[in-house]
Amino acid sequence: MNSDKEACAELYRSLCEASIRKDAAEISRMLADDYLLVHMTGLKQSKQDYLEALEAGVLNYYSAEHDSIEATVAPDGTSARILGRSRVNAAVFGGGRHTWRLQQDLKAEKRGGRWVLVEARASMY
Repeated sequence: MNSDKEACAELYRSLCEASIRKDAAEISRMLADDYLLVHMTGLKQSKQDYLEALEAGVLNYYSAEHDSIEATVAPDGTSARILGRSRVNAAVFGGGRHTWRLQQDLKAEKRGGRWVLVEARASMY
């Protein structure tokens, strides 16, 4: 179970790093096809919408300093919740560049023997 918790925490770190690099191919591998992102504004984006916004420069991430990453794996080992709190320097949706105290509440599932993200809800902390 600890290795699953560590894998889920690493999934969060890898998502942040790939977002900074705008590595859509790597992010695509981390996200389930039915992935849903709910921004702090309430805007909902599918996996495809999120990747397109990242590649188009609508979502720009420059750095992330992690304050905490907590992963909780279900007893059956097939799903997990990842709560990441990071100070993220970003410019999104045409706004200026700022450092945000971003909390991501993520749901992950083990599919085909590997962890993928199925949902993310962003808020401030």
